[in-house]
Formats: sequence, C-alpha cells, structure tokens
Amino acid sequence: MSKPYRILIVGCGRMGTSHGKAYLNRKDCEIVGVVSRSQKSRDDFQTALGRSFDWFQDIKEALDKTRPDIVCISTYPDTHVEYAMASLHAGAHVFLEKPIATTVKDAEKLRETALKCNKKLYIGYILRSHPSWKAFVKEAQKLGSPYVMRMNLNQQQHGKDWRINLEILKTLSPIVDCGVHYVDVMCQVTRSKPSRVHAIGARLGEAVPEHQYNYGCLQVVFEDNSVGWYEAGWGPMMSQEAFFIKDIIGTGGSISLVAQNIKKESQDIEGHTRTGALLRHFSELDADGNFAHSDVVMDTSDEPDHDGLCALEQDDFLNAISQDLNLDPHLEEAVNSLKIVLAADESIKTGKVVYL
Repeated sequence: MSKPYRILIVGCGRMGTSHGKAYLNRKDCEIVGVVSRSQKSRDDFQTALGRSFDWFQDIKEALDKTRPDIVCISTYPDTHVEYAMASLHAGAHVFLEKPIATTVKDAEKLRETALKCNKKLYIGYILRSHPSWKAFVKEAQKLGSPYVMRMNLNQQQHGKDWRINLEILKTLSPIVDCGVHYVDVMCQVTRSKPSRVHAIGARLGEAVPEHQYNYGCLQVVFEDNSVGWYEAGWGPMMSQEAFFIKDIIGTGGSISLVAQNIKKESQDIEGHTRTGALLRHFSELDADGNFAHSDVVMDTSDEPDHDGLCALEQDDFLNAISQDLNLDPHLEEAVNSLKIVLAADESIKTGKVVYL
C-alpha cells in the first residue's frame, strides 16, 4: 500500500470527532494533527479517539508544520471559507462541513479556488451518504411531479447543545444552517430549478442575538410547479412534538420517513438522521373508488448510527480523491441549496418574496 493520507482535523466538536473516528479506523489515513480553539475540546477529542495528537490553535501553523494531504474542517460556519481557502492553497484536499459558506459570493469563490488548485472540495451533506435517505429520494422520484415536499427539524435544546447553537446564531439561523440539508434533498427529487422563495421567522427569547431569529419556516417553488416546505427551530422553548416530519407527495402517492421506535429527544444528533421505516403510499383507485394497493412499509432499522454515517461520507470523499472524480457538480449543488436558504433568510428579514 502507498503511504497513508496525512489528515489534519480542524474543529474538535461532535462532527469533528465523528470524522476523526472515521479516519482513525482506516488504514489508508493517518491523523497528523488537530486544530482547536480550546484545550478542553482537544482533550475531549483525544479521549473519544483514545490517543493523543499534535495540537494547534492556528490553522496556518498547523498547515505549515503537518503538511497534510487532506484537511477536515468541522468548525463554525463563519470560518469555513477562510480555513478551506488556506487549506486548498496549501495543496490539500478539503472535506468541509455544511454550509459551504455564509454568502453565495464566498461559496462561488471557494468553488472556483478548488478548481484552480485542482484539489477536491467535498461538502458534508451527510444525507447524500445515508442509505435510508438515498432510498427516500429514489422512491420519491417514482411518484411523478409536481411534488409537495414537507420537512422539518425542530430541536428542543438545553445545556451544551443550546450553547453551541447560540454561537451559530451569531452568524446563521437554523433555516440556513440546517435547511441546506433538506433543501438539497428537495432539489435532488425535483431535478428542477427553484424560482421563488418566501419565509417567516421569529426571535424567541432574550438569549437569541437581537439581529437573529431561532425559528423559521420557508416555502420554495420550483419551475416544474413542485413546492417545498421546511421548518426549523432551536432552543429550550421548542416543542418535542412533530419535530420529525419528512414526507414527499406526488401524483402517484407519497413516501414518508417514519421515526418509529426513535427516542423523543429532538436535540439528540442520532435522531437527526436516524429513521425507522419508509412508508410508501399509492394513490391509484380501483373501480369502486377505493385504494387499489396497500401501503408498503420498508424497514430501515439496520441503518448506520451517526459515526457510521460519517464513515460513509469519508468513503465517498476518499473515493473521489483516489478515482479523481469531478466534484464540480457536487459543489454547484451545494451553492444552489445555499442560494435557496439565504433567499429564505432575506425573505424573513424583508417580508418579501425573493425571486431566483
């Protein structure tokens, strides 16, 4: 075997830890350093992985001293562009957690830089590597357009999770930070261009920054007349009821991700991706006007946990490197989903429909 990829981990929180475990379990990867703002997060990371690593607080110093082949960035969104640009210019491939950036202009700039540097830039859309969600998209595409897509991810939060999201709220709302995942799913299903976006939002509580809102709901219309709805709220005031709605309706029926047998704690990261079953409903009626087909339940209880999904993401990323796959379409789609959620953000702040 050739020399293993030299991996620099930037960000030692829950996502960085899961990605670190994925690299640690691969023979073709070697973690050569970690970048973290605090010693505690570094210590927590090392405890979770069961070994010590060289620690840096400055990414430029880390890049210079470790000379990585790959940089894995799982930091707050407002640092994504700076850290990814530095890594690409240092000659490394980059795995970057979503969203790609906080502005469309920066996202486009980052995409162009990756192309110019001839390095792979892979955005962490974990649902694209998720077996149940891939099946969900595939089944939805059989329904027939136009589609009605209903999704949400509300999180009743306290403790560490709420503190983390209060930091994110300084730069991004939940409709942007979480919304890119689900809007991306909508775009995969429709394969149509979004035409307009409208959204509403609310600031719930004094802890939320004055310029920001911690609850939002967007509506997006596509050129094929498909429509999508997405709702996201963060905080201790959120309800635990109806926090997991994922269904798509087409002319031929509907497909739903069912959260059966899942513990009802909406801030649990395992619950954000875990499903229990796919429920396929058929719209065809018989001569008497009754349903011609029974609903079909497809069991998904054997799907990977969160760490397992991060390992699948790294499989896809490392395969793109080894096979020299063209990731520009992937980046174009990442920019496109960002455009939609940022349009929703604009709509909330201006009270106007945003045309794309």
